[in-house]
Amino acid sequence: METAPRSTNRPARAVKADAICVAAVDLARAAALETAAEMGVGEHLGTIAEAERVVTHLFACTHPGYRGWRWSVTLARASRAKVPTVNEVVLLPGEGALQAADWIPYADRIQAGDVTPGLLMPTPDDDPRLEPGYTGGETAGDPESAEASDLRVVVAELGLGRERVLSLEGRDQAVERWLGGDTGPDNQMTKLAPDVCETCGFFVRLKGSMGVLFGACANEYSPSDSHVVSVDHGCGAHSNVSSGEVAEELPAPAWETIEWDAPISLFD
Repeated sequence: METAPRSTNRPARAVKADAICVAAVDLARAAALETAAEMGVGEHLGTIAEAERVVTHLFACTHPGYRGWRWSVTLARASRAKVPTVNEVVLLPGEGALQAADWIPYADRIQAGDVTPGLLMPTPDDDPRLEPGYTGGETAGDPESAEASDLRVVVAELGLGRERVLSLEGRDQAVERWLGGDTGPDNQMTKLAPDVCETCGFFVRLKGSMGVLFGACANEYSPSDSHVVSVDHGCGAHSNVSSGEVAEELPAPAWETIEWDAPISLFD
């Protein structure tokens, strides 16, 4: 007759702290000091029973850059041994410890203007701002597709266009960004301008659907020169500003008249 297996779901028994390991505070502190160097070892914060005859001592770290961190020194004692030995010394964060911020991937950390001369920023294959610029469906932008690879060669030889172009999402993001920037309509320069860019002779309209809202400024004296501007942007260098509007004629300067008995130099 077979016996039923014993249940393994019993609650874990609390580990009893080894008295010899608990009492070895000086040994644990010496081990922490040896490892800490200039980091500093502060007051004893208590002990933790890790296992049978294994105890961890905690000491405060006094370094100002590691506020809330603790030195963790684990001592172990062999059976029947009267003196424990040092098993491990590590610096661990406690409650309220100053810690580095959570890691953020490079692709999520990059911001506008971060690309400097000599820096390359790869564009992901699945960038939602772009879509295939020639026929081929969803596989057209797949770099692992042999058919797509052959198609790219043909496209390049025939000069049919770019492999990828702005998607609808990419255009929407650019429109929102440009309209909200300094070359959009909602700024003090536009409010004080005599007219908008759409009526300016220096306004070069963009091609395609983006040309409905935007163009480029070609006036070297304008603060927006070489920038993309919205059709309802404006500045004081509008081509319709006549020379008579540049500034009002100033009155003649007022001078004090001083009579001299004899001509002398003011530097004498």
